[in-house]
Amino acid sequence: MPQPADPRRMAATLVAGVIEGQMLPEVPLPPADPAARARAQRLALVALRNFARTQTVLGPMLRHEPQPAVMAALRVATVEMLELGEAPHGVINDTVEALKRERVTQKAAGMANAVLRRAAAFEGWTDLPVQPLPGWLRRRLKSVYGADAVAAIEAAHHKGASLDLSLKPGATAPEGAEPVGASWRLPAGVQVSALPGFEAGEWWVQDAAAALPALLLDAGPGETVLDLCAAPGGKTMQLAATGARVTALDLSDGRLKRLRDNLARTGLQADIVCADALDWTPPAPVDAVLLDAPCSATGTIRRHPDLPFVRKPADVAALTALQAALLNRALGFLKPGGRLVYCTCSLLPDEGEAQIEAALGRHPDLRAETRGLPLGRPTAEGGWRTRPDDHPQGIDGFYMARLHRAG
Repeated sequence: MPQPADPRRMAATLVAGVIEGQMLPEVPLPPADPAARARAQRLALVALRNFARTQTVLGPMLRHEPQPAVMAALRVATVEMLELGEAPHGVINDTVEALKRERVTQKAAGMANAVLRRAAAFEGWTDLPVQPLPGWLRRRLKSVYGADAVAAIEAAHHKGASLDLSLKPGATAPEGAEPVGASWRLPAGVQVSALPGFEAGEWWVQDAAAALPALLLDAGPGETVLDLCAAPGGKTMQLAATGARVTALDLSDGRLKRLRDNLARTGLQADIVCADALDWTPPAPVDAVLLDAPCSATGTIRRHPDLPFVRKPADVAALTALQAALLNRALGFLKPGGRLVYCTCSLLPDEGEAQIEAALGRHPDLRAETRGLPLGRPTAEGGWRTRPDDHPQGIDGFYMARLHRAG
């Protein structure tokens, strides 16, 4: 009879996959029940957020770094003991037994046993520095925001992300939720589908910063609104809840399935189009466009700690070219007097402030409309920015700007 999937081994598989260049959702895992997969995901996230700390602990104990599968297992076990406070005996025993069961790792079981016993006795874990950003990103952000701000951003990343909800008009937040900007916040680890109001579609999961661009667009009943790069649909649902006539477009049919499911659960309406915005044209100009452009996602590291291991500097250059092309295309969809909100979940000005400065230079009929929002701060060119350190429990880093086209 096959062994049931082990969350600890799956977590190690996820960590090893990320180190080899895969994003977490791309790493293949064996069949497992949802609870086991969820625990594996949580363990992998903690191990990635504490990668440098585990290196500090384990490095001096190893003559040579073992194969990736073994090293990842050591990292997962170390964070279980030192970060999550699990009993060392159980963690060490289960990790060693799991290594023994795999032919390619069984020879490392004795070494793992000895190393993890020493790791369990390590003192000063919480005094170790939090996970630093990769050097290329740290240097760029330090030149923009300063050393203190970058340290605060890294501290926010270490804390991870809470669960933020956007409510339908008239809905009530689940008990215990606290207001954050225009959203409501619950602690991380809550089972979303078990919360009151989930089945009734009274709310959806959306970071408090991610809820701001639709707020900035300020759509109204009956307006025609185009949501570009819309999946998984948080902003689409915000726009639909205003009574606007929304068309949601995305290149990925797989991601649009999630959007359709969310719309069905909440009872909100939008027309769905699977197409490339660079090739597609709406049947008629629209009142407003929300362009959530593809980006480096460097503002979401607190919830996606795999990103720093995978994202490279060359990615940003390709993305900024795509962002400019999408922005030019989207502006052409507007009626005279229409408005567009451009946003990215990036901390890099190349993908935010610089894009709007360039767009204003290319299009003399545009002006930026600065409007105050409940989180973040205005920027010099007329946009708005949030950073992960803008709230004690953290929020995603976002840039957004509202552009008005002359009538």
